[in-house]
Amino acid sequence: MMLRGTCMPDRATMMPDGHLTPHTDILRKVVCSGHMSPMSPTPPPDLLRAGQIAAHVRDAVERRVRPGVKVIDICTFVEKEIVHLGARPAFPCNVSINSIAAHYTSPHNDEQTVPETGLVKVDLGANVNGYLSDTAVTIDLDDSHRQFVDAVNSALQDAIREVRPGVRLGHVGAVIERTIRTRGLRPVHQLTGHQMTRWTLHAGKTVPNVRTRTTGKMHAGEVYAIEPFATDGSGTIRAATASYIFSTTMPFKKQLDPLSEEVYERTQGQYRSLPWASRWLYEGGAKRDYDAALRRLIRAGAIRGYPVLLEGRGRLVSQAEHTIIVDTDGAIVTTLGGT
Repeated sequence: MMLRGTCMPDRATMMPDGHLTPHTDILRKVVCSGHMSPMSPTPPPDLLRAGQIAAHVRDAVERRVRPGVKVIDICTFVEKEIVHLGARPAFPCNVSINSIAAHYTSPHNDEQTVPETGLVKVDLGANVNGYLSDTAVTIDLDDSHRQFVDAVNSALQDAIREVRPGVRLGHVGAVIERTIRTRGLRPVHQLTGHQMTRWTLHAGKTVPNVRTRTTGKMHAGEVYAIEPFATDGSGTIRAATASYIFSTTMPFKKQLDPLSEEVYERTQGQYRSLPWASRWLYEGGAKRDYDAALRRLIRAGAIRGYPVLLEGRGRLVSQAEHTIIVDTDGAIVTTLGGT
């Protein structure tokens, strides 16, 4: 989706080897006034590449989300396609259906399928040498919930138009809230966008989805994921009992049993502080009781689980998300599609 009035990298080209190569004029940009600005310092190429890969996979998976498709097949497609394009997943692919707001990724042997009607949110990201991207799309399965999709897409576009050095994060949240409410829905105020740095998905600052009094501001060169959520419910969330996404605590020196020690060392070495999925432990047909090891690691404080998040009243939730770089006079959107 082209975002008029935002700063946009040009499209990338798919090469015969399956990799994405940006055009040479990628640093041209459109500022919020609609005029061309001088070229700014070059963003890290790996940061731009992470965005391009995530955008390509997001656009590809949107066409695959159909009633009856297994959720685990969607997750697997996304994660394998990111690897095929030369990156690694920044976090497990989230496929959150209807009242599930966030943090659902398939567990091992998941049998859940996409329903006939409702909303499916696919949230994914790419990691290129620690430079991250994060993007999401909502699919309306039977075209009966366009209000939800339009609300978050418009809110995301309006928020990105406000991005510039010095803008208050609370102001961005106010813009998101106003746009969603004018479409007859509520923002999910307990979910936020977030700053990202190298190897860190949530790096301190947050981008609220409602007006706040926070004095925090965006600064040139910072990277953010902006992600409005809209609902016809209360705008709150509650945690389910299940967690299928985890991150590893560093450092950790308590004594562990052999299997728990193996899981800890493996996840710390492969993913550092980035999130990972419990089903990844079972890749290759492993038969060991990793679920029991995960429970022991959580009790020991060696890993952290991220519970599946549900809308407070069990109502529908939609989501849209882009990764942006704060430039001198606007935003570079790294996760635009069109490859």
